[in-house]
Amino acid sequence: MRVRRQTAGAGPVRLALSVFLFGFGMPVLAQEADADLTFRYRYESVDDDALSKDAEASTLRSRLSLSSGRVGNFGAFAEFDDVREVGPDNYNAGAGNTPSRSQYPVVADPEGTEVNQVYVEYEQEEWRVRVGRQRVNFDNQRFVGGVGWRQNEQTYDAVRLGYKHRHFNADYVYVNKVRRIFGDDVSAGTHDQDGTHLLNLNASVDGLGKVSAYYYLLDNEDAAAFSTSTLGARLTGKRVLKQTQGGDVNLRYAAEFARQSDAGDNPAGYSASYWNLDAGVLFDVWDLGVGWEVLDGDEDRAGEAYRTPLATLHAFNGWADRFLATPNAGLDDKYVKAKFSQGNATAQLRYHRFEAADGGDDFGNEVDFLVGYKFHKYLRVDLKYADFNGDGAVEDVSKLWLMVSVNVNI
Repeated sequence: MRVRRQTAGAGPVRLALSVFLFGFGMPVLAQEADADLTFRYRYESVDDDALSKDAEASTLRSRLSLSSGRVGNFGAFAEFDDVREVGPDNYNAGAGNTPSRSQYPVVADPEGTEVNQVYVEYEQEEWRVRVGRQRVNFDNQRFVGGVGWRQNEQTYDAVRLGYKHRHFNADYVYVNKVRRIFGDDVSAGTHDQDGTHLLNLNASVDGLGKVSAYYYLLDNEDAAAFSTSTLGARLTGKRVLKQTQGGDVNLRYAAEFARQSDAGDNPAGYSASYWNLDAGVLFDVWDLGVGWEVLDGDEDRAGEAYRTPLATLHAFNGWADRFLATPNAGLDDKYVKAKFSQGNATAQLRYHRFEAADGGDDFGNEVDFLVGYKFHKYLRVDLKYADFNGDGAVEDVSKLWLMVSVNVNI
């Protein structure tokens, strides 16, 4: 939902945004302003063989977003989130949020009301500077993302400098704090940084696709094992395989490689590699693909596996989230996937086979399924299921989600 106000007598939304701007020491609203209100209800159940009880979580996230529009070259933005339990609460919210529920599997959606984003921004021609708490999503969020899947998003207290010229983009982010999904009520919810720098460059190359290069230096004061230095590159693209009257048949492709080593006060001294190959065929309403992703590790040396502490992890290595932390022996994930999209309907089916990158031990396999429908521009419903079957010491887990997203005019 969006509400826009441009005239001097535009009513309470404009007044609220003007007050918001005044709080930043900025002039009265001069151009277009936005106010968005969204709700996301989610029911999540978890059956984890590693624990004696199953989890049920019923939560509602309410989000209010206020954008100032432009005042000269300046703008401001604020976003407020509230997460409430509105039904079954037999779940562990994680990181010490619910100490009386440790017998249940983790569903990392703690209750709370927080400022999700609040920043001021300056733009002039090809340059942009943003200061404050903000969302940072780079590429496919494999290494830096907002974890938007969870009810409480991950955001960053940071200074961001961006440059855009034609087909080239450059972003540099200096991070002071990482506001994690566990919320402000527990120490694990905020990680102070001591010199965390994120640099991402990308360009569109004719005949090849989008090429990204990145360097992420993480120095985490509160979790030294997350302090890493990562240098990598990624290529994505699409090209026509066949032209038909019913529509083109396209090949999409992605390839990525990165090298990581310890940084800061990390107690482990190591280096590890990451690589991913992904390809698919697009035709009519279908996207059929295969992929292979590997995160290095050493089965004989704990703590020396490739790490992704700022990633949107749910999007990778299966929706059951069995591998949020890379095993000591690393992870080898081979997968196939099919996606159907037509009108307001979508469906996905995925299969993963997991092994150790070092030693080749079997970890198990997983089937993921999703169906979703957008009933109206203000209403969407999704049903999602993940079933992981573990091998050896890796326990089985299955998860089910029902989600309803609503946008309401204000």
